[in-house]
Amino acid sequence: MNHETLRADIPALERGVYFNTGAGGPSPRRVVEAAESALEFHEYEAPMDEGMYAAAAASYDSATESVADLLGAQRSEIALTQSTTDGINRVAGAFEWSENDVVVRTDLEHSAGILPWRRLERTRGVEVRVLETERGRVDLDDVEAAAADANLFVVSSITWTHGTRLPIGEIVDIAHDAGAAVLVDAVQSPGQTAVDVDEWGAEFVVGAGHKWLLGPFGAGFLYVREGAERDRVPSAIGYRSVVDANAPDYEYEPGAGRFEVGTTSPATYAGLEEAIAVHRELGTDAVESRIETLTDHLKDGLSDDRLLSPRSFESGLVTVAVEEPEATVDRLADHDIVVRSLPYPEAIRVSVHAFNTQDEIETLLEAL
Repeated sequence: MNHETLRADIPALERGVYFNTGAGGPSPRRVVEAAESALEFHEYEAPMDEGMYAAAAASYDSATESVADLLGAQRSEIALTQSTTDGINRVAGAFEWSENDVVVRTDLEHSAGILPWRRLERTRGVEVRVLETERGRVDLDDVEAAAADANLFVVSSITWTHGTRLPIGEIVDIAHDAGAAVLVDAVQSPGQTAVDVDEWGAEFVVGAGHKWLLGPFGAGFLYVREGAERDRVPSAIGYRSVVDANAPDYEYEPGAGRFEVGTTSPATYAGLEEAIAVHRELGTDAVESRIETLTDHLKDGLSDDRLLSPRSFESGLVTVAVEEPEATVDRLADHDIVVRSLPYPEAIRVSVHAFNTQDEIETLLEAL
């Protein structure tokens, strides 16, 4: 498979120019068909065959294997979630927080990486330190100062505001030296660049398949480094959290499995598994190389005062300064060009994927 084959299999692209994958990627037909087939099998055939719960469990297991392979993790280190926000909340709920505890986050986090800590600040008196950054960059000396006495350090692998790629391995080392665990919001990484959670060394990594992987909404994942779960008691429990739900004294699943709870649709995870298969066929290096070529072309058409992302390639997220972001988004939509505005900085964000074309870049630049 190549980018042209991919493009031809995405119906949404027949209606206009789509530059908003960083929010949600349009799925190829085969991904939607995989989800539909899984749902039909589960509802039409499984009830009289192996049973609906067994069929769903097989779908969960298969998707978990695919996610583990994608992230360079062990199967036991992966829990299936509904979204990145869901995964972050599951981690947040597994700590025994007190007013003496400290969470550090950057000022570049999405609301998914802000609201759970604000809630802890309000309900448990937890101190939340916000690491200030400049143009999507972190200063490692500032990281070290902020991490002192912290319990948890929260950071994104690729910033949703600027498309910058943060030095996760170095941040993790600094946080660990200070005695803090690390939670990485990696939702902008899988599907556009290689991810190796072992290399990062963080205790927790969250993500989802509905952005760069072009999977369906409702299929997320949580990586829990082996051993990091042992002192964590999830705030929710169900039959998937425990070894034997009918035992008089329940025992949590070893590994990340304790963060799963109960019944969810097998369809979304079948779609996620197929989306990962599509990405594998395209090849991570080929996808990233094409994104780099297209973003370079876009940036060549933007002046330094308008380009808020790095001029050199870091990701497919390109932030462009405009005077009225929301009005600009509406104006571009009138020309069947889809981008999004940002709450900060005052800008629009263009998400460039491998299915985009050079002609579409030219169309966008002319419209801008």
